[in-house]
Amino acid sequence: MIATVEFHFDFGSPNAYLSHRLIPHIEQRTGCTFEYVPILLGGLFKLTNNEPPMVAYQHIPAKGAYARRETERFIQRHGLRDFRRNPFFPVNTLKLMRACLAAKELGCFEQYIEHVFRGMWEHELNMSADEVIIQTLDQAGLAGQTLLELAQAPHIKEQLIQNTQRSADMGAFGVPTFFVDGDIYFGKDKLTEIQEVLLAAKKT
Repeated sequence: MIATVEFHFDFGSPNAYLSHRLIPHIEQRTGCTFEYVPILLGGLFKLTNNEPPMVAYQHIPAKGAYARRETERFIQRHGLRDFRRNPFFPVNTLKLMRACLAAKELGCFEQYIEHVFRGMWEHELNMSADEVIIQTLDQAGLAGQTLLELAQAPHIKEQLIQNTQRSADMGAFGVPTFFVDGDIYFGKDKLTEIQEVLLAAKKT
């Protein structure tokens, strides 16, 4: 049996959003629960000397075009019709990721994740602006101001640093990254393989 499945994510990644939309279906099919681990993608890039695709591919137009086409096919294949490209991308997600850990402390982790992902990748909001974050969370029945205030607590800041460092130490270099009993899988396309691994383990 599989002991743990971790999903290391940052709200600034469209592929993390797309993965988030498929995870509930995989959990239902396999009986396994994915543990969501908030990290800071920018911090992970620095720790691993990695670069975002828009930088890494800027001199390889065909590679960027292929990545966009692959994403379009993924969206069509899985019927993810609510996805919208955020006009404010790339978004500074430091406050969002800290507040995500604050939400975990306050017992509204799952709701927070769902509504922030919606705001970012369905409603096309500028989720780096305090007023937009607060309004989005308040409309969802969450205490936006309280969450942003708690996000500034030293222990919350330190937890995000630790999460990001641990992710790098485990071998992550970007998001979405998954760990199945510590075994690393990178990218939304690996979800099909992960499901197969989980189903196989369920039979043993």
